[in-house]
Amino acid sequence: MAFASDFAQTLKQQADIVRIVGGYISLRKSGAQNYSGLCPFHKEKSPSFSVHAARQFYHCFGCQASGDVFSFVQKIENITFPEAV
Repeated sequence: MAFASDFAQTLKQQADIVRIVGGYISLRKSGAQNYSGLCPFHKEKSPSFSVHAARQFYHCFGCQASGDVFSFVQKIENITFPEAV
């Protein structure tokens, strides 16, 4: 099981969360390392969804959805962790 965990960790380090999230929603640069957009997980008119490029993390200040690249893909595609990897 350590091999699978190591593989997932390596993949996570190599993944670009901004590029992956940007494939699903429109993101705008909102700081040196931050991007913002409309949250894909709830209806909103003003952007409350933030992606932090350096930390490879997302957070919505409206619905409190947050996590890493794997949890984003899991949530938006409604799939399991192994399927997201």
